[in-house]
Amino acid sequence: MKRQLKIALVAHDHRKADMVDWAVYNAEMLSAHKLICTGTTGGLIHEAFERQGIKADITCMNSGPLGGDAEIAAMVVNHQIDLAVFLIDDLSAQPHEADIQMLLRQCRIHNVPIACNRYSADLMITSSLWDHDNYVPTKPRYIKFERKQYSG
Repeated sequence: MKRQLKIALVAHDHRKADMVDWAVYNAEMLSAHKLICTGTTGGLIHEAFERQGIKADITCMNSGPLGGDAEIAAMVVNHQIDLAVFLIDDLSAQPHEADIQMLLRQCRIHNVPIACNRYSADLMITSSLWDHDNYVPTKPRYIKFERKQYSG
């Protein structure tokens, strides 16, 4: 990949092992980019990379329940994140659900690709579009839909 990306990595407690496993599997690619993580997730990835002798630029924000999701959402709004991987525990209630939804919403509004499972994360990080200098993602259009325009 030609340019360095800013990649956010977030994982709920029951998904942290999956995130660490995914990050180690993709360490060669990820280590070429700047990783911004929620606190515990970033610490676990940093430890796993160190055990493997992998050097990486990892910035840890607060843990999710202490505002890390919100901090990363603010970075999305300020165009400081190129890609987010958020492994969500859909089987457990989260006390900071509002922050989780805010991060997901800001990624959608600001057209930041967000993967919520390993398969979509693998597809996103291996996309050839990252290397196309002339590719510019179109901005989402929020316009009123007129059904009569599209009826046959």
